[in-house]
Amino acid sequence: MRQNYLKEHRPALYAMYLIHGTLYEHCADVNEQAQQRLEMMMKQLIEEWGITEELKARDQMGWVSLMNQAKHCAEETILRELIYN
Repeated sequence: MRQNYLKEHRPALYAMYLIHGTLYEHCADVNEQAQQRLEMMMKQLIEEWGITEELKARDQMGWVSLMNQAKHCAEETILRELIYN
């Protein structure tokens, strides 16, 4: 996603990474940061929103819904902060 963003919206930066041969290294670094940030944010959101195993046992559909919402919120933040920055 980062590579496509750079190519389409930041062509000068994209060209600089290509010229220096660091495009794939940069994209891999951003991907790693995004994965780490997603894990961290999911843990925080689960705690803040009170999503527990007890809830999962009591109301599976409610648990799934909250988990999906938390993941969506975390992914949107990561896209804004890391990918499209």
